[in-house]
Amino acid sequence: MTTDLKSDGTVLGGELAALMGIRFIELTAERAVATMPVAGHRQVTGRLHGGAHCVLAETVGSMAANVHAGPDRVAVGVDINATHTRGVEDGHVTAVCTAVHLGSSLTVHEVAINDSRGHRLSTARITNAIIAR
Repeated sequence: MTTDLKSDGTVLGGELAALMGIRFIELTAERAVATMPVAGHRQVTGRLHGGAHCVLAETVGSMAANVHAGPDRVAVGVDINATHTRGVEDGHVTAVCTAVHLGSSLTVHEVAINDSRGHRLSTARITNAIIAR
């Protein structure tokens, strides 16, 4: 199942994601790809801020889970485990989300966030419960 993206890559209802500059390139239940600018999202250490990383990872994982859930159900109860591994230069980061498990009551997605040169910055594992609306 896939969902329609607006021409600028945003998805309806994502106010925080829009403020952070998160833009989707691809969105299905099995795979989601999104980008986010680095500017404004770095810690003093040069690493992608943990909060920004988690919002980006949770956004792509939850959107993929909600595509899987369909119109009559919703993905809730996010559990996220994340690691941050290195600093990041200016430009954009790209989050690639891959489904590990797509069940009728639970989804699990893994997210890898890479810099513009393809170096891994961080990873996350997102678990969502699927419930009726």
